[in-house]
Amino acid sequence: MDFAQRVRDLPTLGIGVSTEYGAGDAEGALDPLALRARHPKYAGFLEVGVEIEKGLDRHAEAWAQTDAPCTYHFLDVNLDEPEDLDAPWLREVNRTVARLDPAWLCGDAGMWHFGRRDRGHMLLLPPVLTDDAVTAMAPGIEALREHTGKEVLPENPPGTVFVGDLHIVDFFDRLARRADTGWLLDCAHLAIYQRIHGHDPLEGLDRIDLDRVVELHVAGGAVDDVDGFSFVDDDHSPAVLDETWTIFEHLVSRAEQLRAVVFECERNSIDASRPGFARIERTLRGTPLAERLSP
Repeated sequence: MDFAQRVRDLPTLGIGVSTEYGAGDAEGALDPLALRARHPKYAGFLEVGVEIEKGLDRHAEAWAQTDAPCTYHFLDVNLDEPEDLDAPWLREVNRTVARLDPAWLCGDAGMWHFGRRDRGHMLLLPPVLTDDAVTAMAPGIEALREHTGKEVLPENPPGTVFVGDLHIVDFFDRLARRADTGWLLDCAHLAIYQRIHGHDPLEGLDRIDLDRVVELHVAGGAVDDVDGFSFVDDDHSPAVLDETWTIFEHLVSRAEQLRAVVFECERNSIDASRPGFARIERTLRGTPLAERLSP
């Protein structure tokens, strides 16, 4: 069965929030279950960042006990390195999948570690943007999908330096086609890439197969400067860049197979994050995702 058929069986999750090990214990951090209780439409699901060596923290475990929807966001696998998908790691991934029962797996398709995988490495560099790198990464997506029985959605990572001859949206469009899957398009990460290269925020989006975009991320970013080098820190604050909103607003009305939107604001309070959630909700009105959520 190809992706065009499989995507029809993916659930519609709506708006959700992300977490990772220890994020909920930070001072003033968002409590996903409290958000679900106070604003259920903003916590339709939880995207759980998982590093197998750390496991699930108490917040992820508490969410899992409610049987509310979630997704599994990997933080520890280089998809282009076959040795990363070793038997011990896959065994623990499958145990975590059984515990969470996620709608799908997703994660930044870049370099989570350099050299041997170690606990807490979480380097995260973008991939080399070439067709050879697409060819190397696609089998990893296919293998992980086969082992877990879940769709695996690669995500475009952030970065301050990118190398390769492909625009990042062309890279991920090719990767999704080559691995016959969908992808998670992070609007904040794309806004960073476009700014670095001096592109319009929407550059390249008219070239990709939007029917493969299953999930979108929105997150805040802070413009910083170090010794004259200006860059955007992908800080997951509630302060979302204008370019990120431009990309998000362009995509939600065009991505016919969109199933989920995550507002990444896990280390911020519910009150500070609420305006961002509200804007996402307003923007979704009348879109294919909203229509799919309607009773």
